[in-house]
Amino acid sequence: MKVFARAQRLNQRTLLLCLLTALVAVSLVSLLVGAGNVSPSQALSMLLGGEDSEAYFVVWELRAPRTLMGIAVGMALGVSGALLQAVARNPLAEPGLLGVSAGAAFAVALALVLGASAATLRISVAQLGALIGCLCVLGVARWRGVGNDPIRLVLAGAAFSALLGAMTSLMLLFDQRSSDEVRFWVIGSLAGRRLEDLLAVLPSAVVCSVLIALIARPLSALALGERMASGLGHHPQLIRALVVLCVALLVGAATAIAGPIIFVGLVVPFIARAFAGPDIRRTLWFCLPIGPLIILAADIISRVVVAPSELPLGVLTALCGAPVLIAAVRARRLPTL
Repeated sequence: MKVFARAQRLNQRTLLLCLLTALVAVSLVSLLVGAGNVSPSQALSMLLGGEDSEAYFVVWELRAPRTLMGIAVGMALGVSGALLQAVARNPLAEPGLLGVSAGAAFAVALALVLGASAATLRISVAQLGALIGCLCVLGVARWRGVGNDPIRLVLAGAAFSALLGAMTSLMLLFDQRSSDEVRFWVIGSLAGRRLEDLLAVLPSAVVCSVLIALIARPLSALALGERMASGLGHHPQLIRALVVLCVALLVGAATAIAGPIIFVGLVVPFIARAFAGPDIRRTLWFCLPIGPLIILAADIISRVVVAPSELPLGVLTALCGAPVLIAAVRARRLPTL
């Protein structure tokens, strides 16, 4: 058994290394393809030491910040999806489906309509909206045991998201002046984002990293049941509160950067568990490269599929993620967490 476990860990490390290598390759493609009138060969020549000023501007001022933000958003959504599924013990729990992203987007849109524009204000407002949305949906989930039924939980989250979407649309009708800016937060996109937006969310990322390192082991014990976790000396209520806080900070920061992007938090943990098994600690490690891989791949496709225009990233992830959700719902037996 020890030999088998050691071989399994070695295989997982090899898989993780392969995923990290793939992430480096996709990041390079993200620098070579997309925004700006610079061909991939011109961009590659500049990266290898060329002195093309136009290529330098396009690659380092337009594409590099976009690539870095795609990596950050992918990590945040992937990890938050795994945390939310683990604490809800529901494989369909996903920030985009359960109204967390919609809560963040609604809060940001409301702040913009009321006149806010500072990056720090948008981030804090988005995180507050995500926290309220997360608490509302999980509160409904625990009410009369709805959280034990994956389908009913998704339906409750979808209804909450639709309600927030309708309220956001009403704001668009009443405030045409800021409708273009608000519309960005509704569809989700990495285009036109500044590096300062990414730097503004770093404090939240550091706080979340520390909290996740502290709660990873207790959260893994919670998968065995509340009594078992309490018997091992952990505090289930405190663990849940910290997980909800981490999810709100991560989803709020990702929404403040790129707008609401759904299905990524659903798909990434599914793939990560296929590689890592049910242990949340190993799943989180695999979510770190898989999330950025999906976001960057979708962003690259969104740049070239209708060139010279761009398809919104949120629309593309919805088109690709919907079949995954349908397949998961139609599965005869959903995995238990």
